[in-house]
Amino acid sequence: MELLKGIRVLDLTTMVSGPVAATILADQGADVIKVEPLHGEQMRHVRSSHFGVNPMFFSCNRGKKSISLNLKSEQGKEVLWRLIETADVLIQNFRPGAIEKMGFSAEKVREKNKSLIFVSISGFGEEGPYAQKRVYDPVIQALSGAADIQGDHKTGEPHLFKLIIADKITSLTTSQAISSALYSREKTGEGQHVKISMLDSMLSFFWPEGMTGLTYDEYEVDSSKSMSAVEPIFATKDGHVTAVSIADSEWAGMCRAFGRSELIEDPRFINAIERFNHAEIRKQIVAEEIAKWTSEEILARLDAEDVPCAPILKRDELKDHPQIQTNGSIHTFNVPGYGKINQARPPAQFEQAPFDGMDLAPELGEHTASLLEELGYSKEEIDRLSEGRAVRLAE
Repeated sequence: MELLKGIRVLDLTTMVSGPVAATILADQGADVIKVEPLHGEQMRHVRSSHFGVNPMFFSCNRGKKSISLNLKSEQGKEVLWRLIETADVLIQNFRPGAIEKMGFSAEKVREKNKSLIFVSISGFGEEGPYAQKRVYDPVIQALSGAADIQGDHKTGEPHLFKLIIADKITSLTTSQAISSALYSREKTGEGQHVKISMLDSMLSFFWPEGMTGLTYDEYEVDSSKSMSAVEPIFATKDGHVTAVSIADSEWAGMCRAFGRSELIEDPRFINAIERFNHAEIRKQIVAEEIAKWTSEEILARLDAEDVPCAPILKRDELKDHPQIQTNGSIHTFNVPGYGKINQARPPAQFEQAPFDGMDLAPELGEHTASLLEELGYSKEEIDRLSEGRAVRLAE
């Protein structure tokens, strides 16, 4: 895709939140340069690698160029300054204050490049009692209410999402914010400093239904009740399904699918509010009815009544599901040395920029030499930088 063709992004981030945000931009055509230390960023080392690139790093960093710099050296810093002069966006997720100590504060950088979008991602925000704490996804889940939302509503025991959800929600928030900042720059010619915290991203994401009890300050209710009213996973004779009835027509269809039409007019379930108020007995009845059928049988009956439903797929079943196949949701491509690679296709489909494939994630320092040449360094200068450990060249 060439939606962002001509936009250069410097990705100084590590792990997930920043790298995935930059990958979204790369998928849409931006020229993304991943700036890494000489030993490579931490994500390169958290899983066993396959031909030098582990699967998590691949998915978080595909489509980028890699330049490996020693930003503790003056020569390495000089290379970054030259890159900054060519860039449209810089993304960093160092701990608050760290990039200022390195000499690359937003103010100094934007003195060099007035039109630059400087993006700072933090865990908790740039000030306050938690600002300097080290952070990983579970810490944000704990502080944002995620563990409470996922908790057992009967015992009160909290549970975490089994995914790196806080990082990736921050990635989506960041990529959208960058697009807005670039649009603003088109009108004003001015860059700006964009600040995003993982904590704020999660709170905003969860708020609409996860924090209903906090929305009206003078009418607080227990938010856990609204979450526990949602239909859970139901066991069938041979597996599991989910089925959801919010509208009156969906509840009526569900009752007909079960052969329990008398429940349609039951005062406990007569409308959405009463079904919410009697959620536990409603879920118990639904579970008992669904358990009488195989997954295929009950899904067919629910589909015939236009009730939202689906089988619970295991991850190794995804590629074979007809809807996922029809959508082309999983992109498979062959790469010499790697074999077949599977990636989720970018979800936004643009009429004027159709999806036409993906690039690989870079090896460490794979593009160091070519980028230095682009910046005006001679071969002799590049060799001296490498020998002085200011940069790392690809092996």
